[in-house]
Amino acid sequence: MDELSRFLPEATAAASTGMTQAVWARVQPDAVQVYDPDGRTRTWSEVNAAGNRIARLLRAHGLQAGDAIALVCGNRGEFLEVYAGALRGGFRITPVNWRLTAPELAYIIDNCEARAVFAEASVTAVVPAVAQCPRLVLKVAIGGETPGFLPYETALAEFDGADIPDPAPGASMLYTSGTTGRPKGVWRPGAVQHAVLKAQSTADYQPGRSLQLCAGPAYHAAPLAFDVRASMTYGVPLAFLGKWDSEGTLAAIAARRVTHMHLVPIMFQRLLALPDAVKAKYDLSSLRWVVHGAAPCPPEVKRAMIDWLGPIVHEYYSSSEGGSGFFIMADEWLRKPGSVGRRPETPRVRILDEAGRDLPDGQAGTIYHELPPAGLTYFKDPEKTAASQRDGYFTQGDVGYFDEDSYLFLTGRSAETIISGGVNIYPQEIDNALLQHPAVVDCSTVGVPDAEWGEAVKAVVQLAPGLQPTPELAAEILSFARGQLAGFKVPRTLDFTDDLPRTESGKVLRGEIRARYWRGRERAI
Repeated sequence: MDELSRFLPEATAAASTGMTQAVWARVQPDAVQVYDPDGRTRTWSEVNAAGNRIARLLRAHGLQAGDAIALVCGNRGEFLEVYAGALRGGFRITPVNWRLTAPELAYIIDNCEARAVFAEASVTAVVPAVAQCPRLVLKVAIGGETPGFLPYETALAEFDGADIPDPAPGASMLYTSGTTGRPKGVWRPGAVQHAVLKAQSTADYQPGRSLQLCAGPAYHAAPLAFDVRASMTYGVPLAFLGKWDSEGTLAAIAARRVTHMHLVPIMFQRLLALPDAVKAKYDLSSLRWVVHGAAPCPPEVKRAMIDWLGPIVHEYYSSSEGGSGFFIMADEWLRKPGSVGRRPETPRVRILDEAGRDLPDGQAGTIYHELPPAGLTYFKDPEKTAASQRDGYFTQGDVGYFDEDSYLFLTGRSAETIISGGVNIYPQEIDNALLQHPAVVDCSTVGVPDAEWGEAVKAVVQLAPGLQPTPELAAEILSFARGQLAGFKVPRTLDFTDDLPRTESGKVLRGEIRARYWRGRERAI
């Protein structure tokens, strides 16, 4: 064991008080912890001191352990600093997608009950958003000036950077689908991310020798866990990419000598699509561990990545809600192509039919995971919480089966979630926006097959009486949607229909509509 690795047990144990960062700041204070996209660097001691100042700043404005803060920030060092402050101050932090519109931002900031918000100045939608959030007592602008906000450096300057004497462990609450079309916070107090821990147990992080690349948005559940939190826990530096660029990613790997990274399948496809001459320009020999998840990966794409990088491409199956710890290494996957891992002993997993009966191996049904001891709730949505749980288990709506060797294969998913390029998109939210257009009397948004993104967003629209479907009207409706929704949520295509299938109680049969576009395919994801 080298000089730094012997501190790993102390650092991981310090997570119980939120002070993991402080351990590494003590043992490697002047080493670089984070590389920003613009080349700026921060050391372990600098990030640690900022975390202490942020905890004191929040307390000075009356926030106590358990209070919520919102973080609207791109991939840059301040993200780590605010996160470190939340983890040691006992605060509940909600990182928010900075690409959202002002109403979408306002909803999440207000719904999570944030009392403080840290927002990057370049996100102009924040100003009108916070005007709708009366709970806020502190607003801090990162990377520039924002009207009504304290500048980040100014806000921190008056506070001591020494370790706070009374740390309390904080937690993150990320937002995912809501039954009414609004996102809901996933609250898992004290729960373990089994898939993350199982994956990272194979990663062989070596402080002082390893380097983590964050290629995706840090506010997303997977990069937050596998990139941001992992680098802080295991004492390895983190290199941020500002936005996805295929060749730029290869250049960053070669220049920084990246050893570990998390990607999603669309990133695999973009990298594989580069000309061979471009791929050959960059030395990727430093890579030792590549993990992927967040969306189903076509087997041919994964096999091509293994052929290119070697048997270092591993896979997990989880979600914002958590899961049961499914993880499969490259060599194991080559024996069971298409699987996401073997059934763990704990937490337990069940495959149930629509009546709630356990299904035998080989038969596909809804996947249910054992609930964590402290429970799992959708913040302020008891109906959605109840609908997702059964007899001590919960489901995200995924469908799959176990083979004769207890390996899990995913075959489908509830129509209530679209996963496009690894990003969750919630169809009811899009329906609600489209229904505001006077020409739309009814609609159902679904995910349809897309060779590049896995799924693409499609709206199926029923027009008001007397209107005729035309390409011009479709374009008008989609243009209207762009004014209501973040760009990645806007349907790429729109189909017209005379009628939408519904149950006797009036609920749209979204699954039936979705199935029309997936007929003839082996998998419906």
